[in-house]
Amino acid sequence: MTLADFIAQYDHPGTVVLLLGKRKVIPAELHLLEELGAQLTSTTKHLLFRSGNAGGADSLFATGVASIDPGRMEVITPYEGHRKANATLFKSTSLDHVDLASEPDITYYARLNNPSVNLVDRYRDGFRDKSAMKGAYLLRDTLMVIGAQGLYIPKASFAIFYDDLIKPKDGGTGHTMRVCDSLEIPFIDQRVWMEWI
Repeated sequence: MTLADFIAQYDHPGTVVLLLGKRKVIPAELHLLEELGAQLTSTTKHLLFRSGNAGGADSLFATGVASIDPGRMEVITPYEGHRKANATLFKSTSLDHVDLASEPDITYYARLNNPSVNLVDRYRDGFRDKSAMKGAYLLRDTLMVIGAQGLYIPKASFAIFYDDLIKPKDGGTGHTMRVCDSLEIPFIDQRVWMEWI
């Protein structure tokens, strides 16, 4: 997929593109994530962007978007106050504001094909200890993809990831990719988008 193909297919009202990935970014590639965020924002009219407000890839992509139009970036956080200084720059929604009982798909897809089901269940069941808060991150990652009707957060249309190509689809990034796969939401990683810059 070329950048022109991507824009032709996705640059229309209502499209939400996830921009996220690993916290650890290869130093020589740091600027490329910011450049992609800026390039996508400057070359499209309608795309809205969403991330998980994490350090590393999420933050770098968001910085690029913000350099052109911060109003097109939103962040979903695992709890209120998560990286607060960064979250206040953009429209922000916390998992704390989601009624998981009214949004059962979030828990369903967070548990699907996930070896850490017990962490998700602990958070869902009201615990807020260290283990449960790991579950909050998995639920946040799921919420970024599927949205929440009660909060008027639409489902993502496409996802762009910065992954660890030595250990691909691992950790939270891998979980988010699996949720995208389950919902047939297309995604790419840097093997594709680095050709766009």
